[in-house]
This record gives sequence, structure tokens and C-alpha cells, in this order.
Amino acid sequence: MPSHLSTPPWKTRWKSCGRTCIAHRRPKLLRAPRLSYSTTVIAPHRLAAFGAALWLVACSTSREPIEIGLAGPFSQSRGTAMQRAAQLAVSQINARGGVRGRRLKLRIADDSASEDAAVRVAQALYDDPAVVAVVGHLTSGASIAAAQVYGAAGHPLVMISPSASSPELSGISPYIFRICPTDVSYGGALARFAWRALGARRAGVIFVNNDYGRGVRNAFGADFARLGGTVVEADPYVSSTPSLEPYLARLRRAGIDVLMLAAERPGAELALRELKALGIRWQLVGGDALTGIEAAGPLAEGVYLASAYLPDRPGERNATFVADYARAHPGERPDHRGAGAYDAVLLLTQAIAAVGPDRAAVRNYLAEVGRGVAAFDGVTGKIAFDTTGNVPSKSVVIGVVRSGRLVTEGSQ
Repeated sequence: MPSHLSTPPWKTRWKSCGRTCIAHRRPKLLRAPRLSYSTTVIAPHRLAAFGAALWLVACSTSREPIEIGLAGPFSQSRGTAMQRAAQLAVSQINARGGVRGRRLKLRIADDSASEDAAVRVAQALYDDPAVVAVVGHLTSGASIAAAQVYGAAGHPLVMISPSASSPELSGISPYIFRICPTDVSYGGALARFAWRALGARRAGVIFVNNDYGRGVRNAFGADFARLGGTVVEADPYVSSTPSLEPYLARLRRAGIDVLMLAAERPGAELALRELKALGIRWQLVGGDALTGIEAAGPLAEGVYLASAYLPDRPGERNATFVADYARAHPGERPDHRGAGAYDAVLLLTQAIAAVGPDRAAVRNYLAEVGRGVAAFDGVTGKIAFDTTGNVPSKSVVIGVVRSGRLVTEGSQ
């Protein structure tokens, strides 16, 4: 395990079958009992198996809830739909009797979209043998950091991200999956839309300087150039940047006909306010991290974004989900993070129902989804994993803000 990660505790106390047990995480550190004539000495080469048995035996007959971790930035608005949709899925599962006769329970952990916090959250979930799998993390940086913990030797833990799109997550661990396209797909879809539907030939790019922003920028630039377009300038910014006006002024002098924002929502809203103040009216496109920008009202009118899911997606399954979500949260609609989390919980429940609440067995089941196991038909579409944990068949749709709502664009 990398040196910057927290060292797991030597032992974890946990309750099962009505008594408290101690599972020693590192069998080689078990203290040898004081020898006596009645003592059985365990040979060193058997200690690893002995430790694994301690990990598994206590929960083998438990009727306590089956626990799934839910990790994301729940103290931030972008984590709201993810948490609500996951809770909706769990309540529906439990209303139908749970899984394997046991209730399903979420272990909710806020990572604040911070890589350091994500590592701490991941370590706590990894160390708890009651946690079978994790839905999360939401952002790419947090997911990449947490993946190093979940995939560690010993008792690795499955993670399914609903929305982390960085290509760096592909194949990072056999235990890491996601149910959204990668930035390569998002950036490519935006480039094709800008070229074909908007008639853009000269693009400017402003991107947040993190895994997500760099990924979308690279993919957009490569595909736009392949089509014959020119990226006039690509400027990075950090989330604490107080103003984007210098970048916007430079792009105005250079002359562009579309601005691509590989940004998160706060940065995009800052750009919109400053564009308005400067009197600049460009066609504007962005990635899925702009989701929620419709709340900015008239300021965001006409903004285009790429997403794996929009709530007006056709089909009875999604219509039922959107209605159930609105019933639980009047006036609200799920976003791609919420829909992805909903699908992830249902998919994990299917896996646990098939193979039991065992970490390795659940991982092996997921690895076969779309191959030895039929693709999962979710509200976000069909989910079929490749050998890197990606969903290459997942399509990207273009949405547009119209009258304060994010809807599917008709000319894609």
C-alpha cells in the first residue's frame, strides 16, 4: 500500500451473531499463545488461512443487515441526488423483503470530493468486514485515490462509481467498476456536436486543472482537430480562481465561435456571469460536471452539456424511477449521479442475491456482467463491463438548458 495511505488498524472490533469478535487483519502479527501442555501451536504457514477464517466466520450465519458503503461529497449539492437515489433504491429493496432474507443498509460516508478524505473514507469501509461493496466515489480524483485502498491485498472491496469518468480509472484495479462513460466519450461527443450541430470551427477551452478537466479537454481537443477544427487556446484554472475574465478576454481577441468548459458547475457559473458582464455571446458546451447549472436560470439558457443520463430519457423503467424520485422529493428530478447510484445499488443487490454477501464473489459476479451474466438493464441503460471495469457500450447524450430545465437536445 502506498506510503501516503493510512495504515489499517491491527484489529477491528465488530459485532456479529450476538457477540463481539476480533478479526485480526494481519495474521502474522497474532501473538503466539503462552505455551502449556494443552496448547496447540499453529504453524506459521497456516496463520494466513487462520486470519482469513476469523474474518469470515463471525458473519456467516448473521441475520443483521447487509451493508453497502455509499461514498461521495454529500455535504455538497452535487452529492444530493446520489444519496437520495441510493436511499430510494434501498427502501424499495427492503420493501420487497430485502436480499437473501436480510435488510439492506447503506453506510454513508462524506468524502467532500477530497482525495485525502476519500482515502480516509475508503480505509474505514475497507477495514469493516460488514461492508460488502461500495457505491462511489462521485468525482474522478476521489475515486482514483480511494481505488488504491479498495484494491489492496487482504480483503479487497468492490467499488462502483456512478460518475467518475477519468480514463486513469480504467483497469486501475480488478475491484473497480463504473457505470458511466469515460472522458474520452464525453469529450468526443462534445467535439462532434460542436462541429456538426453548431457549425463551430474555432474553439476555445477553459478547463479545471484536475483529472476530470484535463481528461475532457484532451478528448475534446483531439476529436475536434480530427474533424478539421482548431482549438485556438486551452487555459487551465484552479477551483479557487477568483476570475476567468483574463482568459475570456484573450479568447475574444483570438476569435472563437464555441467555448468548451471542461469545468465543474461553480467555475462554469463564474464564466457565465463574466461573459454576460463582458457582453460576449458564444455558443457554450461542457461536460457532465455542469449538471445542475440549469438552476442558474436565464444565465444558463442555451448551455449544452454531455451526459450519460438525462431525466427525460425514454422508457418505462426510467419513467417509473423519475416518478418515484419525485414522490420522495417533490419538485426534484434525479441527475446522472443519482440515476447511476440507483443502478449501482440495484446491480449490487442482484450480485449479492446470486452469490451471497462475499466481497470476492460479488467482484467475480460483476466482472461477468455483460459476458457470462446478462447485461444489467438499468434506468441509465444497459450495463455491461469490459475487462477494465468500464461500460464501453454506454452512449453519451447532449442536453441543453431550456427555461430552467435540462432536457435532451433534439439536433444531435
